[in-house]
Amino acid sequence: MLVRSTRMLVLGVVVAALASCTSVQHAEVPATHTDDYGTPVGTQPVREGGDLVMGLSNEPDKLDPTTSSSLYMRYVMSTICEKLYDNDPSGALVPQLATALPTVSADGLTVTIPVRTGVEFADGTPFNAAAVETSLKRHFSMEGSQRTGEMGPIKEIETVDSTHVAIHYNQPFAPITAALADRAGMIMSPTALKEKEKSFGEAPVCVGPFKFVKRVLQTSIQVARDPLYYDAAKVHLDSITYRIMPDAKSRAQALRSGDIQAADTMSPSDVETLEKLPQLKLLQSGSFGFQGLYINMGNVDGAGKPIKPINSPIAKDPKVRLAFSLATDRQGLVRKVFNNWYEPACTPIAPRTSYATRASTTCPQFNPERSKQLLAEAGVPTPYPVTMQVMNVKDQLDYAQALRDSVAQGGFDLKIVPAEYSSMLEAQKKGSYEALLLGWSGRIDPDGNTSRFLTTGSSGNYSGINSPVLDDLLGWAAHSTSAAQRGALYEQAVRVIQRENPYIYTYRLRNLTVHSTWVTGIEVYADGAVRLGKAAYVADRKG
Repeated sequence: MLVRSTRMLVLGVVVAALASCTSVQHAEVPATHTDDYGTPVGTQPVREGGDLVMGLSNEPDKLDPTTSSSLYMRYVMSTICEKLYDNDPSGALVPQLATALPTVSADGLTVTIPVRTGVEFADGTPFNAAAVETSLKRHFSMEGSQRTGEMGPIKEIETVDSTHVAIHYNQPFAPITAALADRAGMIMSPTALKEKEKSFGEAPVCVGPFKFVKRVLQTSIQVARDPLYYDAAKVHLDSITYRIMPDAKSRAQALRSGDIQAADTMSPSDVETLEKLPQLKLLQSGSFGFQGLYINMGNVDGAGKPIKPINSPIAKDPKVRLAFSLATDRQGLVRKVFNNWYEPACTPIAPRTSYATRASTTCPQFNPERSKQLLAEAGVPTPYPVTMQVMNVKDQLDYAQALRDSVAQGGFDLKIVPAEYSSMLEAQKKGSYEALLLGWSGRIDPDGNTSRFLTTGSSGNYSGINSPVLDDLLGWAAHSTSAAQRGALYEQAVRVIQRENPYIYTYRLRNLTVHSTWVTGIEVYADGAVRLGKAAYVADRKG
């Protein structure tokens, strides 16, 4: 331990020295947009029944919380698959299927979770601690799981009694409660898992206000009210249909016409018009997440597999990746493309979290001349070509084209390849890309925005980065129970990230959701998920 502690002190000096070599700017948070997360139904008079149609901006991957990596899956699962914990509008962690926040042993190695009683899954299977144990073990150890790294260095998961589950750790793991407020905390019916282990995502069974009915690929997903739900008195709709509508203009038009009652990820070019219409309401919140570019440094055989060298300048030379970052005019791009609805992002640490510091949210200064100097130092002829896959939707294509103009000033020739969202998810997992413009909806704990993507061997290490220094920093940050110490470690981690640039952070969006004023109870928090489970039509709706 003394050797490693000494190494950590040395790391702090080294990474601080690295940071001093680059001029910086600080992300500016626009003050003109006010968060509105939506309002719970509460005591409002509402009409029972009805089907709500939501325009979903992209097709989710499989509805399996263990293997999914899609934000849009989270939208659907928020109505049919509750978690042990959730975020509230303020960003605080609150119990959902648990009854209280976990208790942690004095040595930090045992986390005990109390769970609800008198609850049933949608198939009638009793919900209890043993069912929780089954799901947690699946999330942690199943081959192909995307949750393993999020859950930390687990030694054992056990049922203590019918209402308590214990997670035993090899080392303390501070982010576990936050991890259990996302897909790692979604609890699946053990009966359904036993019957269809590998195909669970085709017809998921969980605890939720709604239950899965059917899915028509590339068209829609339908869920229906679950009469077995423990809080059924607060569920008002008969069903929800998620209609797959990737085109933002089509979603906007369908909202105007009343064909759909809600839509996520509205384009900044549309919201200023939509929010003025009396029949529509705009919900908006900042985001814990980020948007940017994966740069494939060593993901040859698939994320999580042993890293192999890629013989291209941008893959093997950090100077080339730094040059690309310096040639990215983050502030100018969000102003030009998104009319300042979004804000520049430069690191994985969200400014609105308690772990954010000025140093951990610092941006490299836009400096195309320095970019060209770095390419010359790397011996790279210019313009240097980079092929980037981008989602085939207007906002993303507009941003990619503006980015191409920006980095051209720094000596790059950015070649844009439009692709479908599902194929991009596959490309990042398989490593079949050079650069990939794709974001992350974000988590309240910074570990959920860093370790998954930046730790050697992680199933989410899509860039194929291999940095023992960064592994150590992120590992120590996760194991520390001191918020101040964690914040300092993330500052050091950010400096390493900005030296290596496996992912080039570009902007942080606002979650822009629009819904009909005929509907109430829709909520959207900074975690990005649109919550429809307790929504209802207002009582005085005509027709």
